[in-house]
Amino acid sequence: MLQKNAALRFVILLGFVSLCADATYEGARSITGVYLQVLGASGTVVGLIAGFGELIGYCFRLVIGYFSDKTGKYWMITTLGFFLNTAVVPLLAFAGRWEVAAALMIAERTGKAIRTPPRDALLSHGVSQLGSGFGFGLHEAMDQTGAVMGPLAVAAVLYFHGSYQNGFAILIVPAVLGLVMLLILQVIYPNPQDFEEETLENQEEGFPQVFWIYLGAVALVAAGYADFPLIAYHLQKQEIATGTTIPLFYALAMAVDAVAALIFGYLFDRSGILILVVAVCFSCLFSPLAFSDHSTFALAGMILWGVGMGAQESILKATVAKLVSKNKRASAYGIFSAGYGLSWFLGSVLMGVLYDRSIILLVIFSVISQLMAIPFLLWVKWQDRSAKLELKIENDQIFS
Repeated sequence: MLQKNAALRFVILLGFVSLCADATYEGARSITGVYLQVLGASGTVVGLIAGFGELIGYCFRLVIGYFSDKTGKYWMITTLGFFLNTAVVPLLAFAGRWEVAAALMIAERTGKAIRTPPRDALLSHGVSQLGSGFGFGLHEAMDQTGAVMGPLAVAAVLYFHGSYQNGFAILIVPAVLGLVMLLILQVIYPNPQDFEEETLENQEEGFPQVFWIYLGAVALVAAGYADFPLIAYHLQKQEIATGTTIPLFYALAMAVDAVAALIFGYLFDRSGILILVVAVCFSCLFSPLAFSDHSTFALAGMILWGVGMGAQESILKATVAKLVSKNKRASAYGIFSAGYGLSWFLGSVLMGVLYDRSIILLVIFSVISQLMAIPFLLWVKWQDRSAKLELKIENDQIFS
């Protein structure tokens, strides 16, 4: 019980660090799409920048994950990543050209890439005491609480001061709070690995075949999931929302994300990956609504977009923790993120191009890409059930 309580405190405190980081960069991301448009960027450019930032960020995690497992310097690498991830955000206030803003956006994504694999590996040890679905869901809920607070703070600044520069500058407050807590946390919990004991289910070295199939399924979902800057660009262009109200759309999506993460994480611990199939069926409907020309439909689309994000952020990472041994966990998260990010990049670029030509084609691509993942997810579910049955048979033979 003492170990479980300590693990819960660890997850909550690390969640607070992520809350502050999300308040910082998600606050910025709520207006970067509009900011780029104001600075002269086109829809294709916005989609390219958003996708390329994700590509660099996610693919860099491949190297960072391996390096984290190789060196064991999880805390040090996490701290470096959090610093870069949040420190560049206030500098957006001084970007006078879209090229400069784009470079800072990519730098922010790079910082997130550095901190995410080791952070997720550290977190996976703590959630092992709580239930991986619930633990990752709790972390995501706190994460997205920050993602709500950030855009709301930016929206308030824009309302009272009407300046994008001031909106970016205010985000230095959560950035500093998060970094201070991160430094304290690693003093209190220098070895989170002690929370987790290796089990027979995840002692296999390397990455099992089911991990790669699962990665392919998730890549299809990512390819069809539009990044928010492109949605924001659409909202502004269609005059569905203005520069001051767009952050509120994003805040709503993040609030839904937080609630969905807790619910789907809880359900994952009881139903397994099948609950992700249910989430995909719901979230694939976001694009025909979010990219409509009606404000009510767009609002509903943002809610479904948030549902999908919450389910993905809690269930996807929890599944990886179950498939891969803990000494390979950071590498697995790095590979997983690289595949996810590459698909998101290609999908974002394609959807940016499609947007300038035909919104209908954009919607068709988004929906079909996500639905194509369902057969692969069902196969992963079947493989997981078969593996557990084989393990039970082996254990019965050993003890008989």
